[in-house]
Amino acid sequence: MLNEKMEKEFNEQINKELFSAYLYLDMKSRFAEMNLQGFVNWMDVQVQEEKAHAMGMYNYVLERGGKVELLAIDKPEVEGKTPLEIFEQVLKHEEFVTSRINHLMDVADEVRDRAALSFLDWYLKEQVEEESNVGGVLATLRLIGEDKKALLMLDKDLAARTFVAPVIG
Repeated sequence: MLNEKMEKEFNEQINKELFSAYLYLDMKSRFAEMNLQGFVNWMDVQVQEEKAHAMGMYNYVLERGGKVELLAIDKPEVEGKTPLEIFEQVLKHEEFVTSRINHLMDVADEVRDRAALSFLDWYLKEQVEEESNVGGVLATLRLIGEDKKALLMLDKDLAARTFVAPVIG
């Protein structure tokens, strides 16, 4: 049975994961407005990943005999106007998500829920990968600067990203 405090934290994190999908969906529309279809694709994959992350936690709560409570999703605010500014926000957001996963692990440790710690280990590794992936795109965007041809080359590269459903847990 899932500890009550752990259940509450998982429900909050499910909300954060769904908010992430919502935020990236908004960013996707910004890139569509810029006619950067590779960036659109990158964000579309990100939306699918975040939904999968939320559903992984959703299913975990149910498997442990907990109750899922879906909370209201906040309206996303995209702060940037350029690809660089938007990806800076993506990195900031992924760092926030990492801090939330760390918090969940702290709670699991506090309530001595070894199963939750084991489950959350996958999410922690995923966050390392997420931050690294975003950091790579950011580094390229910084290198590109104002070079429109280089931006279009990066856009073409980002179009190749595909969604692979994760095996969570």
